[in-house]
Amino acid sequence: MSDEVYQIIMKRRTIRKFKQEKIPYHLLEKFVNAGRVAPSAANLQPLRYIIINKEELLPKLFSLIKFAGYIDWNPSREEMPRAYIVIISEDEDENTRYDVGLAAENIILTALEEGVGSCCIRAFEEDKVRKLLNIPHNYTVQMIIAMGYPAEDPVYEELKDKNDSIKYWKDSNGVLHVPKRRLEDIIYKDKYK
Repeated sequence: MSDEVYQIIMKRRTIRKFKQEKIPYHLLEKFVNAGRVAPSAANLQPLRYIIINKEELLPKLFSLIKFAGYIDWNPSREEMPRAYIVIISEDEDENTRYDVGLAAENIILTALEEGVGSCCIRAFEEDKVRKLLNIPHNYTVQMIIAMGYPAEDPVYEELKDKNDSIKYWKDSNGVLHVPKRRLEDIIYKDKYK
């Protein structure tokens, strides 16, 4: 049995710097299709998706987003995403946020398989995004997935101690380091402790 899916999952890193190469629309549609078939609580399927790849919209949406919570940094206009998938929902059911996470994971893993990097974003100016994209007021902007061909290669760091900081950082060469908790610090067998 192959472990291709596992390898894609282990390879995935958040990408915040992108090559300025257009992503074909059919691929963006494929990514949304992968999100569409994700599990949904009670099979309600409350999510809708807006694909943004129009040249004049990209910098406008880019200006409404914050890309990195732990470091004072945003990509430059020369590194900005080449497309976005905006996930919206009409209802604010307690399960909607779980549906968003499941759909987003399908989208970003399918994208990575095609060589496209991504950054899932919740830090944005919602009212301005809503106005820019003509989103009705009865819809909530749940997430923006920034996409593009990677122009960086973030490094995965396993924490040495469970009390070490989980905050990502950039080294003197501008390489992003992303700490992850060790498996033995988060897994329990049969019962908690």
